[in-house]
Amino acid sequence: MTEPLMIVVAGVVALALGILLGKLIFSKNTQIKIQEAEEQAKRIITEGQLSAENLKKDKLLEAKEKYLQMKSEHEKEVMQRNQKLAESENRIKQKEQSLNQKNEQLQKQVTENEAIKENLARQIELVNIKRSELEKHQEEHIRRLEKVAALTAEEARHQLIESLKEEARTQALSHIQEIVEDAKLKANKEAKKIIIQSIQRTAAEQTIENAITVFNLESDEIKGQIIGREGRNIRAIEAATGVDLIVDDTPEAIVLSSFDPLRREIARLSLQRLVQDGRIHPARIEEVVEKTKRQLEEQVMEIGERTVIELGIHGLHKELVRMVGKMRFRSSYGQNLLMHSKETANLCAVMAAELGLNPKLAKRAGLLHDIGKVPDEESELSHALLGAKLAEKYGEHPAIVNAIGAHHDEMEMAYVISPIVQACDAISGARPGARREIMQSYLQRIKDLENLAMAYEGVEKAYAIQAGRELRVIVESDKVSDNDADRLSFEIANKIQTEMQYPGQIKVTVIRERRAVNVAR
Repeated sequence: MTEPLMIVVAGVVALALGILLGKLIFSKNTQIKIQEAEEQAKRIITEGQLSAENLKKDKLLEAKEKYLQMKSEHEKEVMQRNQKLAESENRIKQKEQSLNQKNEQLQKQVTENEAIKENLARQIELVNIKRSELEKHQEEHIRRLEKVAALTAEEARHQLIESLKEEARTQALSHIQEIVEDAKLKANKEAKKIIIQSIQRTAAEQTIENAITVFNLESDEIKGQIIGREGRNIRAIEAATGVDLIVDDTPEAIVLSSFDPLRREIARLSLQRLVQDGRIHPARIEEVVEKTKRQLEEQVMEIGERTVIELGIHGLHKELVRMVGKMRFRSSYGQNLLMHSKETANLCAVMAAELGLNPKLAKRAGLLHDIGKVPDEESELSHALLGAKLAEKYGEHPAIVNAIGAHHDEMEMAYVISPIVQACDAISGARPGARREIMQSYLQRIKDLENLAMAYEGVEKAYAIQAGRELRVIVESDKVSDNDADRLSFEIANKIQTEMQYPGQIKVTVIRERRAVNVAR
């Protein structure tokens, strides 16, 4: 190979080597720069992330502060609204309580002042409008509170109720105490007013009766016929009627004495018939007395019917009407029972009308309240309970039954008219001069005297006469012999002496009589 060629080849090789070496050097520098750039980029990214984290934390803290601030403001606003709502509720309740008080007062005075009632109606209407507005306002508050505080209406109401409970209870107790005291004061005044008006509007007649009846005669000659030979006529009259006939120096008059008004009436009517007829002897006396008893039963029915018509009472059972008529011949502490019952009925009607109740029902209960004092058969029940039993038996209203049974507190009062009947019964009996306790004790002693004799076997009738100073006992001749009559008189006298208290002495007369009666036809 030639030298120039070798030089060229060497130059080419050197150039190639240089190019190769340059590429190697450039590639290495490039990798270094890339690595440096990557490291720088990593540093920038790291710094950016740190900066972003710091910025994020700052923003989060700032956002949290703003959130807490907003939450605090919302809580304050909620508390303020709750407070306003509580104040609104208090005002509403106070207004309601005030209106309730006004409403009660106006209801009591409504009959006296209609203008006040209309004014109250307008005020109530205005308050209802305001209440509806307040309710709408309250509903709006509740919706806003639910939105702000994230509470339901039920939860908010429960919290409100719990917060106001103690305060409301204290205020309510104080108001209730004031209302009760005011009501007691007004109730006492109204009760006195009604009772006084009822007494003033009821004209009461004299109801005390004596235990004697004066039978007037046309002349004193008739006294001898009434007495009869050896006093047999007068003894027959006394034995048949149980009434003591007092024939004294009083001109043209005979005194009929008995504690039982019904017996005195039978004796009076019988004497009247006997005197008009002129035939006065023991057989005729007994016949007339029996007829008089039957006719008096009809008269009792007429008295009852006349009484219920006079009082305007309708639909009363016939047995109750008959018992009302029998009241005319009964007395309570010397006060005629029928007059007392009529007076009580009128008082009940007036008082019930004043109180806005049913006056007819109250009048009916007042008339029947002592119906248990005139039973056809003796009973161990008190007259109040017996009267309630009779009223229930004959279909009276339950309120009347309760009023009769409860007028002496022997039955619990279940109806409004029961205390009215009790009060009117006390008013009628408590009037000055209406009753005599001594008279009632005397009548009770007479009854006990007769009942004591009737307890013995073989006794048919027993009458206390001579104002209780003599007891006449009529026995059955086929059951009691003459010796038994003597023994019976002695035993009754001893029993009276040991078991009863009485002034003076009591004569016991046992009458035994045997009759043989036949009819010729």
